[in-house]
Amino acid sequence: MKTTAYRRFTLDEAVGWVKHLCAAKGCSAAVALSLAHATVAAQARGNQAVGFRHLADYLSGFSSGRIDPRAEPSISRAGAMIFKSDAQGGIAQLGVDRCFDSLCHAAHANGMATLSQCNSFTSGELGDYTLRFAQAGLIALAVANGPALVAVPGAKGKTYSTNPLSFAAPSADGIPLLFDQACSAAAFVNIAHAASTGNDIPEGWAVDQEGNGTRNALAALGGALLPFGGHRGANLMLMVEVLAAGLTGANWSLDAPDFNQGNQTPGCGLLIQLLAPDFFSAGFELRLSSQLTRLAQMGVHRPGWERQHSTVTAQNDGISVPVDLLEQLSCL
Repeated sequence: MKTTAYRRFTLDEAVGWVKHLCAAKGCSAAVALSLAHATVAAQARGNQAVGFRHLADYLSGFSSGRIDPRAEPSISRAGAMIFKSDAQGGIAQLGVDRCFDSLCHAAHANGMATLSQCNSFTSGELGDYTLRFAQAGLIALAVANGPALVAVPGAKGKTYSTNPLSFAAPSADGIPLLFDQACSAAAFVNIAHAASTGNDIPEGWAVDQEGNGTRNALAALGGALLPFGGHRGANLMLMVEVLAAGLTGANWSLDAPDFNQGNQTPGCGLLIQLLAPDFFSAGFELRLSSQLTRLAQMGVHRPGWERQHSTVTAQNDGISVPVDLLEQLSCL
């Protein structure tokens, strides 16, 4: 049996390494820094699918023209609480970074704020955005779309992307409530990873080109993903599509170019809604902390707990990345 070799980085070393790879692709300093922080944060949380593994999609995207490596988002405002970003064919993360402080100020001043972004590559780890806003004392909901990958019940072909959504809320115990999930039965990057390693996928994740259920990851890549929960999952996908593409002016999933081949940007959409709890109910963070403790005593899983503890561990011990993955990224 082959033993996997790992290389250990401190978080600062990892950020520097990703910045170096991005710079080699012609990225601006701002793009390189924004993507490096997002990549390393995902890896530190143990969310490897959108950490270093997903970095390969960005590096090849810079080379092919699917991502403009020097794009600077165009930011505008519509009133006191609505921020609009056109990512200009670049990464989604930089648009959020450019608006982050202003969004927090607007939400705390007015009770709520919204970021609407269009024309980006995939949005990466949505939980990174919502967690950061929760750490700033705000309740955050984020939704995003992308190229069509999912066949919903009754549809003739793929209609939506995995259309992820993430929710986070601040808690008095210092660990925000957080979840980040696709509306498909599995994230595309997980199926792609299974295909690259020759592993099977669980039943119910995908169908092959003929529409038959499959456990073969390669056959799934040639077919389509499935929503979780049948029609209920499909309804959530449609809701996300309306918010992330319809409301932002981004490409509908049906119209979005492929994110891993060709030379056109997918033109994805991202919507982030923020609420300042004290405008609605005094003592929210204490109430939430107490409720989460009570639910835990009843055996209810607290979403996001493990990933945030993983971050603390990574801050002290660094992160380990498979050497073969690092070599693959360097070759890109």
